[in-house]
Amino acid sequence: MHAIGVSSWVWTSPLDDDALADLAARAAGWGFDVLELPVEQVGDWNPARAARVLADHGLDATVCLVMPPGRELVAADRPTIAATQDYLRHVVDVAAEVGSPVIGGPAYASVGRTWRMSARERHDRIIELRDNLAPVVEHARSAGVRVAVEPLNRYETSLLNTIGQTLEALDGLPVDGCGVAVDVYHQNIEEKHVGDAIRSAAGRIAHVQVCANDRGTPGDDHLDWPDILAALAVAGYTGPLCIESFTGENASIATAASIWRPLAPTQDALAVDGLKFLKGVVGTS
Repeated sequence: MHAIGVSSWVWTSPLDDDALADLAARAAGWGFDVLELPVEQVGDWNPARAARVLADHGLDATVCLVMPPGRELVAADRPTIAATQDYLRHVVDVAAEVGSPVIGGPAYASVGRTWRMSARERHDRIIELRDNLAPVVEHARSAGVRVAVEPLNRYETSLLNTIGQTLEALDGLPVDGCGVAVDVYHQNIEEKHVGDAIRSAAGRIAHVQVCANDRGTPGDDHLDWPDILAALAVAGYTGPLCIESFTGENASIATAASIWRPLAPTQDALAVDGLKFLKGVVGTS
């Protein structure tokens, strides 16, 4: 049985201490097991306070890294790469403090950064990514945290779009320090067969985010959820399924995530109805 989580991004961005406390109480009341916490900027919210709030409500945490313009591990100057590594190490420390086993996200390039690459450049960028991610992974290992590297769809990155590409990029990096973050929204766009792609990552899946194919309520969609759950079982993934969606009420996040219309009657409904569906499909898988 997978725990079920929900991202604070469903309601707000950036997260702060007051919003975290409010969402923790509501999420626990609805029956969620996990609250997913993005670290957009250092200091947005207090990890020690968050750990207490989550414990008070019986919630576990997962933590998301965030890659806005200017955070890069490839095709950038050394000061930018070093600053990005420092940021990622900070997110690892936050995760350890709130008890998250992972930091998940596109830990390679800023979201929305795309460029054409020859086969040779792609090869070189993958090597560069391994080299620049390695010290972050070692820091994560020492903290008991895994870096979950998330492939994004073709409109948000040109580096890692598929699970297969991500496995290639992580080849040679320690399994206990890093793995693949599977987001069914992106994989529905990019994979020939979502379930088969998940199965191909057996033993290497570190985190899973879920939503409908339009980023709305899980289950209110055309996705083959029984096969997705069966594939996760074959792949040996037993961690949480975290609902990730976004609110169109915040101008910056709506633009970044291309949320141009309501995805559910309310954001609360998106979370609660998604929780009900996921509990049902997990219970029958």
